Order: sequence, then structure tokens, then C-alpha cells
Amino acid sequence: MRSPAHLPDRGLSGPLLIVNPKAYLHGEELLRLARLTDELAGLFRIPTIFTAQHADLRLVAEHTLDLTITAQHMDPITPGRGMGHVLPESLVDAGARAVVLNHAEHPLSIADLDATMERAREVGLATIVCADSDAQCHAIAHLGPGAMICEPTAAIGTGEMDAGDYIQRTTRIVKGVDPSILVIQAAGVSRGSDVARVLSQGADGSGGTSGIIKHPDWREILVEMYSAIRDHAATPTR
Repeated sequence: MRSPAHLPDRGLSGPLLIVNPKAYLHGEELLRLARLTDELAGLFRIPTIFTAQHADLRLVAEHTLDLTITAQHMDPITPGRGMGHVLPESLVDAGARAVVLNHAEHPLSIADLDATMERAREVGLATIVCADSDAQCHAIAHLGPGAMICEPTAAIGTGEMDAGDYIQRTTRIVKGVDPSILVIQAAGVSRGSDVARVLSQGADGSGGTSGIIKHPDWREILVEMYSAIRDHAATPTR
């Protein structure tokens, strides 16, 4: 069996799956995917990150058991002024246990990212931070996130994975800074075979958005991805 990596303070370890509906789903349709993912996460006994729109976090948290409910963004504000911004404490109260930051669709400056990560730590939210280039992966790893999503922006949503050594290279960069950081590689992932490739190249987790959301049978694609993770976890290391 492979030795798991862990997301600090959340009991989350790799290999893992991330299901990230972004803004494709909300309300009852989002809840349907969350319940299905929760069922399969429990069946396969695989750690699973599930993101949701802020307004849906409590809904998902109240109807699932085996998911790490994750916000898609937050702001580094404290209770008080901050009209229109996302208060970290409100995410925790809604049932979130982690937050994704610096996604390509919601990038942050290094100063804002650093401040936001500090607020996340203060309220007990695990941080899952996105990075694109080698330089970004190196710099952000030094900020000490619990996990990183390394993905070339050009591959997001395309269904086509990077054909070069991006996965191995960026995973190695992050682990070279801090081996305890979980590395998730998911850009262009759309099949179980993609998940298997990512894990075989050193990443701690995979998953995605359009590869799941746009698939005609959510159960089929999730089972395919979970099976790939289960098979990888059961493979002895050499």
C-alpha cells in the first residue's frame, strides 16, 4: 500500500478526488451531484473534496457525510465592514472545512493570497491553492498551503491533458519545497485513465469540473475515477 499524504487538520489524505462544479450547478442539481459523490466516496472509502457556490455550502454540508465541503473563494476580512465580500467565519458556520484560492478564474495577488491564507488558518479552514507556472508553484508552496492544484491555465476545461512533463515537473517542485503539501493535478482530466496517469506521475489527487459535469452519466464517470484511485492506492510502491 502507498503511504498517504495528509491535508493538515482536516483528516484528508491522498490519493483523493476533487469534484469542482464551479458555477455550472447550483441548488437542487448541485445537491444531486453532491449526494451521488458522497455515496460513492463512502463506498470506495476515498477522501473527496467537493466545492460549492457560497450560497449552497450549508445545503451540501447538511445532506452529506463523507465529503470535505470546500468554498470556492473567500476574502481576508474580519467581522465588521466588508459589504459584498466573503467572510471566512461565515464559511465555517455553513459547514465548509476548506477553501480553494487563486483559481485561474479568480486570481489573487501574492499579498492578497498571503493575507487570505492567514485568515483561513485563523478560522480553521484548510487551504487549497491554485498555481500555473513553475515559478508560481515554487512561490506558492513557500506560503505553506495544505494542498495545491497545479494546472496550466490553457488546459482548463479543454478535456486535453498536458502532453509534456508538466505533471511530474510541477509536482516535484512543490514536494521539493514541502513534501507534506498535497498536490492535485486535474487540468484536462476527463476519464479514469487520465486520473490513473496523474497519480502514476506523482500527484496526490485528481478530478475536475467539465469532465464530470458534462458527462452524460455522472455515476459512470465518478465510478471510473474512483476506481482508478482505488487501484492506484492498492498498487505496491517499488
